[in-house]
Amino acid sequence: MPEASSPRRTPQNVPYQDLPHLVNADGQYLFCRYWKPTGTPKALIFVSHGAGEHCGRYDELAQMLKGLGMMVFAHDHVGHGQSEGERMVVSDFQVFVRDVLQHVDTIQKDYPGVPVFLLGHSMGGAISILAAAERPAHFSGMVLISPLVLANPESASTFKVLAAKVLNLVLPNMSLGRIDSSVLSRNKSEGSADRLCDSKGAYLLMESSRSQDKTLKMYEGAYHVLHKELPEVTKSVLHEINMWLSHRTAATGAGCPP
Repeated sequence: MPEASSPRRTPQNVPYQDLPHLVNADGQYLFCRYWKPTGTPKALIFVSHGAGEHCGRYDELAQMLKGLGMMVFAHDHVGHGQSEGERMVVSDFQVFVRDVLQHVDTIQKDYPGVPVFLLGHSMGGAISILAAAERPAHFSGMVLISPLVLANPESASTFKVLAAKVLNLVLPNMSLGRIDSSVLSRNKSEGSADRLCDSKGAYLLMESSRSQDKTLKMYEGAYHVLHKELPEVTKSVLHEINMWLSHRTAATGAGCPP
């Protein structure tokens, strides 16, 4: 059998034809996950995972949001998890952003008028910020968990490059660049003992946003992965996200831009 007719397989050697997936603009296959509630969802939530992990790590959070009547969807970024691409090697971070927007557009075709939120952790938080910057007024809000805005001096240079892209949006006039802050709400959670992302970045992002609807929650002594922390921290993080999104989905029930 010619090689060209062989099914594309994940790095774990599973045929993509047996898995939910999308094909990005570069022809790479990305593994996807979907958590769908019964009936029409109140909101669409795209989850953008961090570096060196995969979207399956967000199952607990996604199940909670599904229980609130929201549809959660995600994919493993290029070079991560069950998606194609050299492991954690990306020549242009814009690839991550482009793929997120492609996935969002695909899902929105099935749910026109339903508000869309971004939820990102670490590198995924930075990707969410950059995606929102490309689509001013498109998203109803963002939840950022330990977002990469300022990289810890001890973190890898790869993270510093991505953080620099985010800072380029934030720093020039202490604003969020092209993001319409009156439309984009933010729930920011950060651990004060985070060793990957400098928690000062959370304060910088909050100060630079002109939005009146923004929340910053600091967890003293916590580390980077707040949704996988000690039980009391994780419970509090999930509760904060639950309350924040529940309130905003009720408020944005009229829909979002097409």
